[in-house]
Amino acid sequence: MLATLARTATRRPRTVLFIWFLLLAVGLGFGTRVFGDLTSTVEDVPGSESVVADDLLSRLDPDGDDFTAVVFGGPVRAADVRAAVTGAVADVRKAPGISVAADPYRTDGLVARDGKALLIPVTLKSGLDDDAEEDVVGDVADRLREIGGAVDGRVDVAVSGDPLLGEQMGGRAQEDVARAELITLPAVLVVLLLIFGGLRAAGLPLLVALSGVAGAFLTLLGFQQVTEISVYAVQVVTMLGLGLAVDYALLLVMRFREERVREDDVVRAVRATVAHAGRTVLFSGLTVAVCLSGLVWFPSPFLRSMGLAAGAVVVVDMLAALTLLPALLTLFGGRMTPRERRSRGGGWFRFPGRRAPRKARTAAATSHTATTEMATAPEAAAPAKAPGAFFARLALFSLRRPLAVVVTVVAGLVVLALPVFGLRIEIGDARQLPHDTEARQLHDAVHAHYPPGTGTDTVDVLIRPGADPDCARKIRALPGVTRVENGRMTDGTILLRLTPRGSADGPEATRLVERVRDLRGTEPVEVTGDAARLVDFREMLADRAPWAVLTVLAGLFALLFAFTGSLLSPLRTLLTTLLSLGAALGVVVWVFQDGHGASLLGGEGLGALSLTAPPLIIAIAFGLAMDYELFILARMRESWVETGDHRTAIVSGLRSSGRVVSCAALLLAIVFGGFMTGGFSPILQIGLGLTLAVLIDATVVRMFLVPAAMALLGRRAWWAPPGLRRLHERYGLSEGPVPAARRDSTTMSTR
Repeated sequence: MLATLARTATRRPRTVLFIWFLLLAVGLGFGTRVFGDLTSTVEDVPGSESVVADDLLSRLDPDGDDFTAVVFGGPVRAADVRAAVTGAVADVRKAPGISVAADPYRTDGLVARDGKALLIPVTLKSGLDDDAEEDVVGDVADRLREIGGAVDGRVDVAVSGDPLLGEQMGGRAQEDVARAELITLPAVLVVLLLIFGGLRAAGLPLLVALSGVAGAFLTLLGFQQVTEISVYAVQVVTMLGLGLAVDYALLLVMRFREERVREDDVVRAVRATVAHAGRTVLFSGLTVAVCLSGLVWFPSPFLRSMGLAAGAVVVVDMLAALTLLPALLTLFGGRMTPRERRSRGGGWFRFPGRRAPRKARTAAATSHTATTEMATAPEAAAPAKAPGAFFARLALFSLRRPLAVVVTVVAGLVVLALPVFGLRIEIGDARQLPHDTEARQLHDAVHAHYPPGTGTDTVDVLIRPGADPDCARKIRALPGVTRVENGRMTDGTILLRLTPRGSADGPEATRLVERVRDLRGTEPVEVTGDAARLVDFREMLADRAPWAVLTVLAGLFALLFAFTGSLLSPLRTLLTTLLSLGAALGVVVWVFQDGHGASLLGGEGLGALSLTAPPLIIAIAFGLAMDYELFILARMRESWVETGDHRTAIVSGLRSSGRVVSCAALLLAIVFGGFMTGGFSPILQIGLGLTLAVLIDATVVRMFLVPAAMALLGRRAWWAPPGLRRLHERYGLSEGPVPAARRDSTTMSTR
């Protein structure tokens, strides 16, 4: 398959380019329609009790959603403020689609005791469609905001609530992502210019990324016709698409540079590049897709759409790397002839296209011999200017003291990962937003001027006809309830609105939901609300997670075996990857859940992580970590197949791939670090988690732990039982046949 792709891309490069540019135009022009119908709801689980009860409540309750305006910052009982508020309330009551708009001066508890704030709750009529509700909410919110202008700004007005909060959070998330992209993309281009030393080569990763994202948008638009797509799924497309494109393009272009040192003909160099590095790209794409396929097990639209989005961008990025990039290299690769720089870290390509200096070709041709000598004589020093000498020295360091390196690194990663055991997730409230947003201003004003519990979303209990009459009394008497509101629906259903202590979905609220469900027994009682949604989401995770994990681990193990022909290397890969991911997530918990240093990043400790952050961090970071692992394993296995010496394989693999992994990690750290320039807490959490995951994995884990662990395993790292070894030789995707001497040495090493 790889040979066919390489032949097609090199024989008809302009046709391949035309197809991809057509896809790019259609994807950016038509595929972006996916943005028009995204959902910002992440906690709903279709068919769960909370969703079913909420649908029932919507049908029975004559009123619809509600939202609130807060007027604060000055004396709200002043005559001009009162006149402005009263006039606005009168206008709101006349608006179509409004059921109730309370007069704060005539309703107890709406004017704060200190006289510096008042609340204007507004309730919509039920049965409004989405477009009608959006229009009426927008018009009414604008009218309420005019109160501040009517009194020359002596008071401030903030409007938020159920119909607005999700939109405000989703909008802020998209703003922060867009801001991060504007900041990081120029920085990425600059770093690529420094790496490659030329604009043509530097633009290749960005072109592959743009093509991948455009193709993924088209795919998501198709998925959107049959399922909901989350706003966070689009962020996955952007982040993972750019990350994988940079990784794949760096790997292929750097391998092309090596092949050009040995090969005058550009077409043959491109085909050799695809034959070797293309295999790594193919397996990397498949492993990342398998990592994310577990999300499809979950019925949550948020998780499922995230898996679909990530799978789409992985496949498109992989195809772009294996077809578009070889076509570009065929057309322009002759102008990207490698040149060794005297200054360390200099660019790797120059223009125009002349053959590399003889000195450079000689150094490249003898690099493998030097690596073999270094591995067999660990105390020997690598030539100071040999390609990859720094990474070869790192490998030699781990070879000399593998046990000490493994113990030290594992202990450090475990310490960093310890906070994960106290991880808590919540849907989150307005505290996730920066202080300059309306929802956060409303939240802060309410908590500053009103008693605790004011404005907290309730736990709604529906007691259906036929239930034990004493059931309502027992529920009202449950601990953790600060206030109870009673109502009766048209069919006789009793509605109890329980105000819990703490936040709407905090520990007290979720415990209250569990107490109600334990108390009801077999009675026809249903619970809904934010806390109930969170409880149902956690139960969904607990029920489906084992199947998702089993699917991912089985698929990864099979792919890694097909890639390496070993049973122990896949196991070691999974363990080291989980360690690096746990360490990154542990730091995020320590910072944003426990509040240690969160203010330095523009956030604050909230007592829990956002529901969206851990799944995004785990999915993207795990995929990228497998990328780096395969880059290193591929070069190690090439040397192992050729020499049969595990020490040579370790040094040669890290020497050849260390620069690719380091450059890719640097670029992605810049990209993910840009997400910490906003103020929305979930985006800050995702930015920190991914930045740390990339840096920890590409430095401590891949440069020290992996070679040390491989050294401890020795020849057993490439071991497989005879039957499985023959299966791999027959069906596994390999660079070529394994020499008989190598097969004999592998068999002997297991005895």
